[in-house]
Amino acid sequence: MKKIGLLFIGLCISISAMGQSNSSEAKKLLDEVSTKMGAYKNMVIGFNSSLVNKAAGITNDPPIRGEITLSGEKYNLDYLGNTFIFDGKKLVVINKDEKEVSITNGNIDEEDGFIYPSKLLTFYKEGYTFTMGALKNSNGRKVQYINLTPIDSNSDIVKVQLGIDAKTKHIYKLTQIGSNGAETTFTITKFKSNQPISEKSFSFDRTKYTKLGYYID
Repeated sequence: MKKIGLLFIGLCISISAMGQSNSSEAKKLLDEVSTKMGAYKNMVIGFNSSLVNKAAGITNDPPIRGEITLSGEKYNLDYLGNTFIFDGKKLVVINKDEKEVSITNGNIDEEDGFIYPSKLLTFYKEGYTFTMGALKNSNGRKVQYINLTPIDSNSDIVKVQLGIDAKTKHIYKLTQIGSNGAETTFTITKFKSNQPISEKSFSFDRTKYTKLGYYID
């Protein structure tokens, strides 16, 4: 009986050690990704996004295309028919369909739990625990997945899977699963770094949009 007890304790210790090693491995890879992508002066990223909620009968097909230019905290994002410009202090949202512009202090509000494209490269740095997932082949590309679980048990996000290109150490895919069953996936289709980008990309030309007849709030 004593031997069985010792064997059980040893097994528990072994499983715990494996879990810690798995988590440590995942953190090491995420740190590599953060260091590499954070060293770029700027990045131009094209992506596809898709939303599936089988219970609600929702699926967008074909996927929605978008593009974001990032430089430090600044970004210019084209997504869902809107242009988002963040200069590090103010966020400008240009709605082309309604011909409206809204200007607010601070970045995109994330209280809804949604991971916006502007946070694609940094969201995982806090608020999550993580473990290594599967290594998969995607069109000849080896993609290492990491499973992330929100620390906040009341989060609207239940789980996130982050796919990292094993060769380039760039983020390739992100899938977030919401508490309502919705599954949102971002897949990076284009990636360029250290491009000749004008600072005007991160500033709002009020005169231009006033002349075009936009309502500016």
